Amino acid sequence: MQSYTIGQAARLLGVSPDTARRWADAGRVATHRDESGRRVIDGRDLAAFSIEIGQAGQGDEDVSYTSARNSFPGIVTAVRLGDVAAQVEIQAGPHRLVSLLTREAVEELGLEVGMRATARVKSTSVFIDRA
Repeated sequence: MQSYTIGQAARLLGVSPDTARRWADAGRVATHRDESGRRVIDGRDLAAFSIEIGQAGQGDEDVSYTSARNSFPGIVTAVRLGDVAAQVEIQAGPHRLVSLLTREAVEELGLEVGMRATARVKSTSVFIDRA
């Protein structure tokens, strides 16, 4: 089974290594020592924990009424406006998402660099690469 160091787990969870270490110290996610003496997290434990923290972040104030289940809350890092179309970039943890939409939609939403926004993804084709 694949295991992850605290640093690797932090990158996958989109948090700092200090945060991941505090979670491990508090017993929120199980760790053990590998043959080198490093603290590691089993892949299955990390997957279950990532689901847990993802669901914990969905309080009543974050209720959304949408069929799109892949939500990436983040910060707008770029807005490029054309005559008709626009390109918006959002950094959501370790994920950079780029969306092409109409200029009118960007203006109606008031999207600007530095503001919080959520990218929602719904796709009929999702490709997965093994790392």
